[in-house]
Amino acid sequence: MRDVYLSKSDEDLMSLLMNEDRLALEILFHRYYAPLCKFSSIYVKDYNKAEELIADLFMRLWDKRNHLEVKSVKNYLFTSAKNLSFNAIQRAKLTLLSLNDHQNTLEYPDSHLNPQDLLTSRESYTEIIALIDLLPSRQREVLLMSRIDLLGKDTIADLLGISVRTVETLLYQALRNFRSYTTNRPAI
Repeated sequence: MRDVYLSKSDEDLMSLLMNEDRLALEILFHRYYAPLCKFSSIYVKDYNKAEELIADLFMRLWDKRNHLEVKSVKNYLFTSAKNLSFNAIQRAKLTLLSLNDHQNTLEYPDSHLNPQDLLTSRESYTEIIALIDLLPSRQREVLLMSRIDLLGKDTIADLLGISVRTVETLLYQALRNFRSYTTNRPAI
């Protein structure tokens, strides 16, 4: 029976999955787990964290199986992996700004951030992330990969399957849009 499933297309497996077929999920898991972990680890820079994210992705896939309308399983899985990775990066960066991480700043108020500056910094970071979230998805993706993940234009182009020129254009548009968003707000 398992051999029959191995020869099925991703879309056929997704149809079976929507009908509560656990073997279909298992086959999709074995088919995509390793490539998705490698892909996610490019963003989160930690293979163990990537494995955790991809395991969560497959649990969510099972939980949402009855509500999904997926045209391309591969695209869905890689896009979901990328989004989960970006979310993990954002959570990690917000954690870095936590007051608990800056306990020593109270001992040396002249050379470190005081609590007011720390809170202001934290609010600014949250506002910047909110502004980045306003960008169109492809622009946001390229901006985060370039400025947060510090990936080169060639690497971004390879990961997204687009030309380097398209990456440059998207990055230019993202920065232009981000600047326009910030001009309509008080100083960050």
